[in-house]
Amino acid sequence: MVAGVWSLMRFLIKGSLAGGAVYLVYDQELLGPSDKSEAALRRAEEAVPPAMYQFSQYVCQQTGLQIPQLPAPPKINFPIRESWNSGIIKVMSALSAAPTKALEYSKEGWEFVKERTK
Repeated sequence: MVAGVWSLMRFLIKGSLAGGAVYLVYDQELLGPSDKSEAALRRAEEAVPPAMYQFSQYVCQQTGLQIPQLPAPPKINFPIRESWNSGIIKVMSALSAAPTKALEYSKEGWEFVKERTK
């Protein structure tokens, strides 16, 4: 009985985390235009370091431990739009060439096998 309740709780927790992640992505419009994605990245860069500092101070206060100062996060300054587009172009060109390459490789493999069996 306890194992069944525990597995149900795990399923509900995992489902709510996945649903929350999907909602966050939809709410922040991360799958929309790249300028909105870049704006969300900038907001995260501004919000995460102070939140981590506050959390570490809270943990220190509650536990009495001393956590060393974290180094500053690196500045990410590259255009996401160009890297995303070039990645998509490469993936699509590989997918469009995949049948031709598969045919070439299978012919080469067949010739190799015929050559070895002589």
